[in-house]
Parts: sequence; structure tokens; C-alpha cells
Amino acid sequence: MAYLLELINFKDSRGNLTVLDNAERLLPFKIKRVFYIYKVDESIRGGHRHHETIQAAICINGTCVVSNNDGEKKEEFLLDDPSKCLILETRDWHKMYQFSKDAILIVFASTTFDSSDYIFQPYPEDL
Repeated sequence: MAYLLELINFKDSRGNLTVLDNAERLLPFKIKRVFYIYKVDESIRGGHRHHETIQAAICINGTCVVSNNDGEKKEEFLLDDPSKCLILETRDWHKMYQFSKDAILIVFASTTFDSSDYIFQPYPEDL
């Protein structure tokens, strides 16, 4: 099931500093791939889950919504602060939408890209 982590955030008069220190202890996986999504129009991104990949998503600028369905529960997560990190496990069928014009969503993944890892078929709607 998807869940939020609060990252360490330091704030002072100079600004904010959010830390993903010792990521292998904080995240439930070793990072193998990093990608980011930005300049998104009204499109919906994602629309899949994975056989093996676990992901950590952080909206480092702007906002977006992640809708998640793990086959038992549906949830929506508003990513509106770079200190929020959303963990998406393999069973989490997710889509991202309502990106603000300035949104930058960075994603850390537990595997390198493999097109056969993707499952596009959503869970049945009658949970």
C-alpha cells in the first residue's frame, strides 16, 4: 500500500533544505533509476503498476495529485511540499494528474527501466 514519508526539512531565514540522507535506510529499496516529470499539460501520467519496481515520488516544485489503488483500497495523495515522499509499492496501480504549471515530480525507482515490468490493466472498479 502506498504511504507518505516526511523527509528531514531544515528551515531558516535563508530558505529551506530538505534532506534525503542515507537513502538506503530511509527508502525501502536501493535507488537504481531517477527520472522526473515536468511541464505536464492536462494529461494524466502513470496509469500502471509494476511486477518488481518500487518507487518514491517527490514533487520538488509545484503540486500534483497521485491516485492509488492497491486492489483493496483507493486513495489520493496531494504532493504539495518537497518534504513529502510518496512510496509506491509494486501492487500500487497509480496515476498522476492535476499538475500545477510549475510542477516537477522526481521519482526514484528500485529497478532500471524494463518495459516488461509494467502492468497497465487497472484493478476492477468494484472494491
